[in-house]
Amino acid sequence: RLRRAGLQVTVYDRHDRAGGLLIYGIPGFKLEKEVVERRTQRLADGGIEFKLGVDVGKDIKLSELRQKHDSILIATGVYRARELPVDGADAPGVARALDYLIASNRKGLGLDAPGFESGELNAEGKNVVVIGGGDTAMDCVRTAVRQGAKSVTCLYRRDRANMPGSQREVANAEEEGVKFDWLAAPKSVVVKKSGAAKAVRATRMRLGVADASGRQAPEEIPGSEYEIKGDLVIKALGFDPEDLPELFGEPNLAVNRWGGVKADPITMATSIDGIFAAGDIVRGASLVVWAIKEGQDAAKAMDEFLATRRKRAAIAAE
Repeated sequence: RLRRAGLQVTVYDRHDRAGGLLIYGIPGFKLEKEVVERRTQRLADGGIEFKLGVDVGKDIKLSELRQKHDSILIATGVYRARELPVDGADAPGVARALDYLIASNRKGLGLDAPGFESGELNAEGKNVVVIGGGDTAMDCVRTAVRQGAKSVTCLYRRDRANMPGSQREVANAEEEGVKFDWLAAPKSVVVKKSGAAKAVRATRMRLGVADASGRQAPEEIPGSEYEIKGDLVIKALGFDPEDLPELFGEPNLAVNRWGGVKADPITMATSIDGIFAAGDIVRGASLVVWAIKEGQDAAKAMDEFLATRRKRAAIAAE
């Protein structure tokens, strides 16, 4: 939209290919990468400049971007993985979901994927345990099946009716041989003498009274512990925002109580004049369609903001 309005657009991406989660997060069996790359090429052919491998806040400061550009859109998504607070969670053989999916997608794209090539992030021949019940967890279990895992188990602390992920994805995963351990939560990661993961010690859960969100809170059933074989344990517990005011060096960038950027729900404007925000960094981890919709809203507001600034400059010059 901004390019069609005659504005020059520059996209800064920390990865070596544009597309964010569409290119490196979502598995190829759900979204063919040729589709994403074709769209990216169309944008580039239309005059949009992509600066890849640029991590804003580390490679370049936001203040520098503010000097170079008339307006900025923050659309970083949420990438800080929630950790597993149990013993053994940092053992070799325990991986973050996004690290695992990125390695798989890089391999599928024919790119260097050291974690995959070393076997660390490759499920082939392994007993895989995925902890979590969202769409990312479903991406992981179905990827592990395609990599030739010996077994794949999804561990989730609530029941099927209360899981946040797509029920269709669950049905697809079950058809592909994934086992779901409902009402089960990890207590620790059991390690071999070498220190690498070999199993997950879990406990059975039951649903108690509803929490603040209205969902029944899971409660541990005493004396119900058991073990599941797992030499590749994938943590798919969700994502939180990075500390953008700290990372960007912009303490005046207002965030909400969970760390997402505060933005006007209509204009997507932030607390800093000329800076807008859209997508998961505002809404929280959500669907791609919402990010696209909010991006369009932000583009409209940015166009209007710049048009107003031009008018004011013209009036001042008279």
